[in-house]
Amino acid sequence: MPMQELTIQRREGTGKQIAKRLRRQGVVPAIVYGGPRSEPVTVDPKAVLRMLIGHAGTTQLLTLKMDGEAGSRLAIIRAMQFDPVTERLLHVDLQEVSPDKPITVRVTVHPVGEAVGVKDTKGILNLVLHEVTVSCLPTAIPERIDADVSALAIGDVLTIGDLSVPPGVRVLNDPGQAVATVSPPMAEEAATGGLVTAQGLSFAMPSVYRTSSAAAASAPFCS
Repeated sequence: MPMQELTIQRREGTGKQIAKRLRRQGVVPAIVYGGPRSEPVTVDPKAVLRMLIGHAGTTQLLTLKMDGEAGSRLAIIRAMQFDPVTERLLHVDLQEVSPDKPITVRVTVHPVGEAVGVKDTKGILNLVLHEVTVSCLPTAIPERIDADVSALAIGDVLTIGDLSVPPGVRVLNDPGQAVATVSPPMAEEAATGGLVTAQGLSFAMPSVYRTSSAAAASAPFCS
Protein backbone atom coordinates (compact mmCIF):
# COMPACT_ATOMS: atom_id res chain seq x y z
CA MET A 1 0.00 0.00 0.00
CA PRO A 2 1.46 3.45 -0.92
CA MET A 3 2.39 5.62 2.05
CA GLN A 4 1.06 9.09 2.70
CA GLU A 5 2.90 11.77 4.65
CA LEU A 6 1.48 13.55 7.68
CA THR A 7 3.12 16.61 9.22
CA ILE A 8 2.88 16.93 12.99
CA GLN A 9 3.85 19.73 15.37
CA ARG A 10 5.05 19.51 18.93
CA ARG A 11 2.76 20.96 21.60
CA GLU A 12 3.29 22.00 25.16
CA GLY A 13 0.85 21.04 27.87
CA THR A 14 -2.23 18.83 27.99
CA GLY A 15 -5.75 19.12 29.32
CA LYS A 16 -9.22 20.06 28.15
CA GLN A 17 -8.69 23.82 28.05
CA ILE A 18 -5.53 23.54 25.99
CA ALA A 19 -7.25 21.07 23.66
CA LYS A 20 -10.17 23.47 23.16
CA ARG A 21 -7.79 26.34 22.39
CA LEU A 22 -5.93 24.23 19.83
CA ARG A 23 -9.18 23.29 18.07
CA ARG A 24 -10.17 26.97 17.87
CA GLN A 25 -6.84 27.54 16.14
CA GLY A 26 -7.72 24.96 13.48
CA VAL A 27 -5.62 22.01 14.68
CA VAL A 28 -6.46 19.02 16.85
CA PRO A 29 -4.44 17.44 19.65
CA ALA A 30 -2.83 14.08 18.99
CA ILE A 31 -0.49 11.69 20.74
CA VAL A 32 2.35 9.69 19.21
CA TYR A 33 3.20 6.54 21.16
CA GLY A 34 5.15 3.37 20.51
CA GLY A 35 8.57 5.02 20.61
CA PRO A 36 10.85 5.66 23.60
CA ARG A 37 8.18 7.96 25.08
CA SER A 38 4.74 9.32 24.26
CA GLU A 39 4.77 12.70 22.52
CA PRO A 40 1.92 15.24 22.60
CA VAL A 41 1.56 16.81 19.14
CA THR A 42 -0.98 18.57 16.93
CA VAL A 43 -2.19 17.67 13.45
CA ASP A 44 -4.21 19.32 10.70
CA PRO A 45 -7.66 17.64 10.86
CA LYS A 46 -8.26 18.21 7.14
CA ALA A 47 -5.02 16.41 6.26
CA VAL A 48 -5.98 13.45 8.46
CA LEU A 49 -9.48 13.15 7.00
CA ARG A 50 -8.16 13.37 3.43
CA MET A 51 -6.04 10.30 4.13
CA LEU A 52 -9.15 8.27 4.91
CA ILE A 53 -10.89 8.92 1.61
CA GLY A 54 -11.21 5.59 -0.18
CA HIS A 55 -9.57 3.72 2.70
CA ALA A 56 -12.39 3.29 5.22
CA GLY A 57 -11.98 0.07 7.13
CA THR A 58 -8.25 -0.36 6.53
CA THR A 59 -5.32 0.77 8.67
CA GLN A 60 -2.86 2.87 6.69
CA LEU A 61 0.89 3.15 7.07
CA LEU A 62 2.01 6.78 7.24
CA THR A 63 5.25 8.72 7.17
CA LEU A 64 5.32 11.17 10.07
CA LYS A 65 7.37 14.34 9.72
CA MET A 66 7.85 16.70 12.64
CA ASP A 67 7.43 20.27 11.46
CA GLY A 68 10.79 22.08 11.39
CA GLU A 69 12.82 18.93 12.06
CA ALA A 70 14.76 16.60 9.78
CA GLY A 71 13.97 12.93 9.41
CA SER A 72 10.76 10.94 9.44
CA ARG A 73 9.27 7.82 11.02
CA LEU A 74 6.61 5.25 10.28
CA ALA A 75 3.27 5.28 12.07
CA ILE A 76 -0.37 4.22 11.79
CA ILE A 77 -3.55 5.95 12.87
CA ARG A 78 -4.65 3.74 15.73
CA ALA A 79 -7.74 5.68 16.87
CA MET A 80 -9.67 8.90 16.28
CA GLN A 81 -12.24 10.65 18.44
CA PHE A 82 -15.15 12.53 16.86
CA ASP A 83 -17.76 14.80 18.38
CA PRO A 84 -21.04 12.79 18.35
CA VAL A 85 -23.11 15.85 17.41
CA THR A 86 -20.96 17.90 15.03
CA GLU A 87 -18.89 14.97 13.65
CA ARG A 88 -15.78 17.15 14.04
CA LEU A 89 -12.47 15.40 14.58
CA LEU A 90 -11.36 15.94 18.19
CA HIS A 91 -8.29 13.78 18.78
CA VAL A 92 -5.96 11.36 16.99
CA ASP A 93 -3.87 8.48 18.32
CA LEU A 94 -0.76 7.79 16.22
CA GLN A 95 1.27 4.64 16.88
CA GLU A 96 4.91 4.64 15.82
CA VAL A 97 5.88 1.32 14.26
CA SER A 98 9.06 -0.49 13.23
CA PRO A 99 9.29 -1.85 9.65
CA ASP A 100 10.64 -5.20 10.88
CA LYS A 101 8.14 -5.88 13.72
CA PRO A 102 4.66 -7.32 13.04
CA ILE A 103 1.64 -5.31 14.16
CA THR A 104 -2.04 -6.09 14.51
CA VAL A 105 -4.36 -4.00 12.32
CA ARG A 106 -7.80 -4.07 10.73
CA VAL A 107 -8.29 -4.48 6.98
CA THR A 108 -11.49 -4.04 5.01
CA VAL A 109 -13.18 -7.02 3.32
CA HIS A 110 -14.12 -6.54 -0.33
CA PRO A 111 -16.56 -8.95 -2.06
CA VAL A 112 -15.40 -10.07 -5.50
CA GLY A 113 -17.54 -11.65 -8.21
CA GLU A 114 -21.28 -12.20 -8.53
CA ALA A 115 -22.67 -14.97 -6.34
CA VAL A 116 -24.36 -17.74 -8.32
CA GLY A 117 -27.27 -17.53 -5.90
CA VAL A 118 -27.75 -13.88 -6.83
CA LYS A 119 -27.24 -14.34 -10.57
CA ASP A 120 -29.33 -17.48 -11.09
CA THR A 121 -31.95 -17.43 -8.33
CA LYS A 122 -32.20 -13.73 -7.41
CA GLY A 123 -30.86 -14.24 -3.89
CA ILE A 124 -29.47 -11.47 -1.70
CA LEU A 125 -25.76 -11.33 -0.91
CA ASN A 126 -25.18 -10.30 2.70
CA LEU A 127 -21.70 -9.11 3.67
CA VAL A 128 -21.67 -10.18 7.32
CA LEU A 129 -18.09 -9.14 8.12
CA HIS A 130 -16.79 -5.81 6.86
CA GLU A 131 -13.24 -5.98 8.20
CA VAL A 132 -10.81 -8.55 9.56
CA THR A 133 -7.98 -8.34 12.07
CA VAL A 134 -4.60 -9.32 10.66
CA SER A 135 -1.00 -9.58 11.81
CA CYS A 136 1.73 -8.49 9.41
CA LEU A 137 4.72 -6.22 8.97
CA PRO A 138 3.75 -2.53 8.68
CA THR A 139 5.03 -2.43 5.10
CA ALA A 140 2.86 -5.44 4.18
CA ILE A 141 -0.54 -4.09 5.29
CA PRO A 142 -2.92 -5.04 2.46
CA GLU A 143 -5.27 -2.37 1.16
CA ARG A 144 -8.10 -4.90 1.35
CA ILE A 145 -8.84 -8.61 1.63
CA ASP A 146 -10.83 -9.91 -1.34
CA ALA A 147 -13.67 -12.32 -0.60
CA ASP A 148 -14.58 -14.38 -3.69
CA VAL A 149 -18.34 -14.87 -3.41
CA SER A 150 -18.94 -16.17 -6.94
CA ALA A 151 -19.55 -19.79 -5.84
CA LEU A 152 -22.12 -18.93 -3.15
CA ALA A 153 -25.59 -20.36 -3.73
CA ILE A 154 -28.62 -19.58 -1.56
CA GLY A 155 -27.92 -20.79 1.98
CA ASP A 156 -24.13 -20.97 1.49
CA VAL A 157 -21.71 -19.27 3.86
CA LEU A 158 -18.24 -17.94 3.06
CA THR A 159 -16.01 -18.11 6.16
CA ILE A 160 -12.69 -16.64 7.26
CA GLY A 161 -11.04 -19.94 6.38
CA ASP A 162 -12.16 -19.52 2.75
CA LEU A 163 -10.34 -16.20 2.27
CA SER A 164 -7.13 -15.93 0.27
CA VAL A 165 -4.68 -13.55 1.93
CA PRO A 166 -1.38 -12.12 0.65
CA PRO A 167 1.93 -13.73 1.68
CA GLY A 168 3.13 -12.55 5.07
CA VAL A 169 -0.37 -11.69 6.27
CA ARG A 170 -2.10 -13.79 8.95
CA VAL A 171 -5.81 -13.36 9.70
CA LEU A 172 -6.51 -13.54 13.43
CA ASN A 173 -10.29 -14.01 13.27
CA ASP A 174 -11.81 -17.44 13.97
CA PRO A 175 -11.52 -19.50 10.75
CA GLY A 176 -15.19 -20.48 11.09
CA GLN A 177 -16.48 -16.92 11.36
CA ALA A 178 -18.95 -16.01 8.62
CA VAL A 179 -17.90 -13.40 6.06
CA ALA A 180 -20.76 -13.51 3.54
CA THR A 181 -24.00 -15.42 2.96
CA VAL A 182 -26.72 -15.56 0.31
CA SER A 183 -30.35 -15.31 1.47
CA PRO A 184 -33.49 -16.27 -0.47
CA PRO A 185 -35.25 -13.41 -2.31
CA MET A 186 -38.24 -13.37 0.06
CA ALA A 187 -35.88 -12.90 3.02
CA GLU A 188 -34.47 -9.65 1.63
CA GLU A 189 -36.18 -7.32 4.08
CA ALA A 190 -35.35 -9.42 7.13
CA ALA A 191 -31.79 -10.07 5.97
CA THR A 192 -30.89 -6.44 5.40
CA GLY A 193 -32.35 -5.30 8.73
CA GLY A 194 -32.35 -1.70 7.58
CA LEU A 195 -28.93 -1.88 5.94
CA VAL A 196 -28.29 -0.28 2.58
CA THR A 197 -28.88 -2.65 -0.33
CA ALA A 198 -27.38 -2.09 -3.77
CA GLN A 199 -27.10 -4.53 -6.68
CA GLY A 200 -27.95 -7.53 -4.53
CA LEU A 201 -25.47 -6.64 -1.76
CA SER A 202 -26.46 -5.53 1.73
CA PHE A 203 -23.81 -3.80 3.75
CA ALA A 204 -23.20 -1.39 6.61
CA MET A 205 -20.51 1.25 6.83
CA PRO A 206 -17.63 0.10 9.06
CA SER A 207 -16.87 2.19 12.15
CA VAL A 208 -13.12 2.19 11.81
CA TYR A 209 -11.05 4.45 14.04
CA ARG A 210 -14.18 6.20 15.25
CA THR A 211 -15.04 6.84 18.89
CA SER A 212 -17.46 9.41 20.25
CA SER A 213 -16.62 11.84 22.99
CA ALA A 214 -19.12 10.02 25.18
CA ALA A 215 -16.99 6.89 24.93
CA ALA A 216 -13.73 8.77 25.28
CA ALA A 217 -13.46 8.24 29.01
CA SER A 218 -12.49 4.61 28.47
CA ALA A 219 -10.27 5.27 25.43
CA PRO A 220 -6.45 5.09 25.71
CA PHE A 221 -5.60 8.52 24.26
CA CYS A 222 -4.66 11.69 26.07
CA SER A 223 -5.72 15.28 25.34
